[in-house]
Amino acid sequence: MHRISRRLAVVLAMVLVFVGAAAGGSAAVALHFGYKKVRTGLPSGIGHFSLTSTDVRAGRPIPARFWGCEDNGISPQLTWRGAPAGTQSFAVTLFDPDAPTGSGFWHWSAWDIPATTTSLPTAAVLPAGAVSGRNDGGSTGYTGPCPPTGDVTHHYVFTVVALSIPSLELTADTPLAVVGYVVGHNALASATLTATAQQ
Repeated sequence: MHRISRRLAVVLAMVLVFVGAAAGGSAAVALHFGYKKVRTGLPSGIGHFSLTSTDVRAGRPIPARFWGCEDNGISPQLTWRGAPAGTQSFAVTLFDPDAPTGSGFWHWSAWDIPATTTSLPTAAVLPAGAVSGRNDGGSTGYTGPCPPTGDVTHHYVFTVVALSIPSLELTADTPLAVVGYVVGHNALASATLTATAQQ
């Protein structure tokens, strides 16, 4: 009796696996890419300060003029307040964790922004001494959102990081994974603003 029960259990388990695989296969055509957890590279224990924009609202769709489907688009205005004492420079990034790449998509990365800076204007020209890195599109500087047509809503995370050093001492063509590591290693606090885009 015990052996029969075990055999039945094994057979039932196999049937469930095959049925599940078949169902998954038939549904695969309808699947969309979606958010997968991507580590920010920032330590969990650092402080936080505020980030706002006159052009982009948290949780709201990003206006079309800041998109990057036809060209790179223009960067939105950003203002930050409350960075900790001891801040010696800032880094600014724009990241899409929902991009169908397996590792998200970096739309913007800039660093060595002087500690006296508290805002960037619309279509920002970075302050003297700042470095504008390459984005995942292969160009330098900002490139705006352009999510795949029909995909899920993408979340675009603008981040300003207060750093404990005046310079990352990295060139503009440094791989973004390396930039992210060095930023995280020297981060004092961060501020984020997340907006959306979908088409």
